[in-house]
Amino acid sequence: MKILQVITSLEQGGAEVIVVNLANRLRRMGHEVDVCVFNGKETPLMKQLRSNVLEAKIYKLGTGYYQPCYVFKLAKLMRRYDIVHTHNSSPQLFVAIAGLTNHVKLVTTEHNTSNRKRQWKWYRFIESWMYRRYDHIICISKVAEDKLREYMGGDWLNQKTAVYHRMTTINNGVDVETIHQARPASDLIELKQGRKAILMVAAFRKQKDQDTLVKAMTLLDKSKFEVWFAGTGERLDSVRQLAVSLSVEKNIRFLGLRTDVPQVLKAADMIVMSSHWEGLSLSNVEGMSAGRPFIASNVNGLKEVTEGYGILFPHEDAGALAREIMHLEQEATYSDQIARRCYERALAFDINKMMNAYEKVYQNSFDSKQPTT
Repeated sequence: MKILQVITSLEQGGAEVIVVNLANRLRRMGHEVDVCVFNGKETPLMKQLRSNVLEAKIYKLGTGYYQPCYVFKLAKLMRRYDIVHTHNSSPQLFVAIAGLTNHVKLVTTEHNTSNRKRQWKWYRFIESWMYRRYDHIICISKVAEDKLREYMGGDWLNQKTAVYHRMTTINNGVDVETIHQARPASDLIELKQGRKAILMVAAFRKQKDQDTLVKAMTLLDKSKFEVWFAGTGERLDSVRQLAVSLSVEKNIRFLGLRTDVPQVLKAADMIVMSSHWEGLSLSNVEGMSAGRPFIASNVNGLKEVTEGYGILFPHEDAGALAREIMHLEQEATYSDQIARRCYERALAFDINKMMNAYEKVYQNSFDSKQPTT
């Protein structure tokens, strides 16, 4: 099959990583897979995509995200493919419109449990039309599927309707064994100087709530612990300023955008995700793959993966997070037990399961003779 992945950009993020993994692995499975980005800025993920032996084509439409001219560019480009698969809001809408000019099959992935557009009552009609243009909608977690069905209502909640069966869940997957077997990043090991490193891998966006981990650091023994943040984003300076204002800046390291995430994970002693919400976080599964204890806020998208295996703490409760970190440091047996359970849980989200499920969706959409209504 000829498959085109369409996304806003290849900046670092969960959806972007999924696109690169899909392109690289589906090409190795014998499919022709290319990528279209709205914002063509050069990024490490773009370089990674090009470095694959079976190199995918990368189409760059421009430098923004919501330029109407993209619809016409997409309409022309889409005719070359059997399946067009979208990720993120503007590609979902623009491809749905562009698809009116041809008969290509459309697939989309819903990467979050919520977004601000669902609060706009006037926009519901547009999204209702948009989603019905797709032959299949993939949600990255069961809670994400439930939330989208609830938002859409009507036939999307009725199992007796055809439209109900256009939506399914495929959990995000990672290469569990590659992460588990990685060697710790030597540059980071040298930095620790005997302290326990608490790592959070996430873009600096409001959703991710690095603030709670910074606040937890104020409650920990500064001679025993330090925090590592891997990632970039618009809230980076705000988090830096918070660390300074709370006098913990000497115990917090900003590692920037790392392309060696498995090695970074292995260099850490504990891994934290303190997000306000998630879809199904790749960082969650990657962290659990590393063989380190994983701690997450008890919110949608994190609790589904973590509960019963890693550790959950109440949302935005820095004190509870600090207590869990101290418990892990004080009891090695408990820490090892949590780490082992996390790894076992991660195996359920291995990337090979994800790839097989996506290929099945593509094949079913390709084989379907029923037109999109």
